[in-house]
Amino acid sequence: MSNSKIDEKKLLNFIQQGLEEDVRDGDHTSLACIPSTAKNTAKLLVKDVGILAGMEIAEAIFKYVDPEVEFNPFLKNGDDIHEGDIAFEVTCNAQALLKAERLVLNTMQRMSGIATHARRFADEVAGTSAKVLDTRKTTPLLRFLEKKAVLIGGCTNYRNGLYDRIMIKDNHIDAAGGIQQAIERTHQYLKEKELDLEITIEVRNLVELYTVLDIGGIHRIMLDNFEVPLVKEAVAIIGDRFETEASGGINIHTIRKYAKAGVDFISVGELTHSIKSLDLSLKIKK
Repeated sequence: MSNSKIDEKKLLNFIQQGLEEDVRDGDHTSLACIPSTAKNTAKLLVKDVGILAGMEIAEAIFKYVDPEVEFNPFLKNGDDIHEGDIAFEVTCNAQALLKAERLVLNTMQRMSGIATHARRFADEVAGTSAKVLDTRKTTPLLRFLEKKAVLIGGCTNYRNGLYDRIMIKDNHIDAAGGIQQAIERTHQYLKEKELDLEITIEVRNLVELYTVLDIGGIHRIMLDNFEVPLVKEAVAIIGDRFETEASGGINIHTIRKYAKAGVDFISVGELTHSIKSLDLSLKIKK
């Protein structure tokens, strides 16, 4: 599990936009029937099995709606959770508590679902040298939270966006006119812009692989939609010249076979795009 911190500016923006979407000019139900001075304590009740994530997000949301909140965690990010567990108790203004409830639950349920899924993948490659990578297949504007959940689950963040790594894929190669043109133009661009970015290039078959090996000038070769025996062959051909990555349709049932084929990295879009949220509930203590 990673200890990397959430960007505070992004988190504040997320909380403000999340509350604006849900609350607008007021939680009129709570405003109508609950005294403005009332305080209550609520517990976060686990109704599922998996990995807990999003605790610091929940605390930040409650502190935003009530700076005098008392937030008492009983569990932490990355903990195994089971039905009946209590993740935290929170005591604050009752109207603020109910205003924050849905944003807290939606966030923690999705993050915990991602962390749970990531843990399954991490466990599948245990004992091999392969690292499981996430992708850019995330919910728009929630990438920073979803990638945090991937880390909590024990997998590895890849690039954060189009800006922090060169990834030359099939469409880039075809649009550039070929592998050599794509690599040469990339180096020219990086030199002109004075950028220091690592380069991954995708290959679709062994012919393209040999072309890349002849040209060089990259850091990682991504073997896209290769069957396991072909991955094993490609890894042997590449040797220790470049990092290797397998991608394309790899799932929980096949990932260990790819890991044992010797690749350094396996990218899995499913970590963030095909997730069942965990069932969590916020219950006010009577």
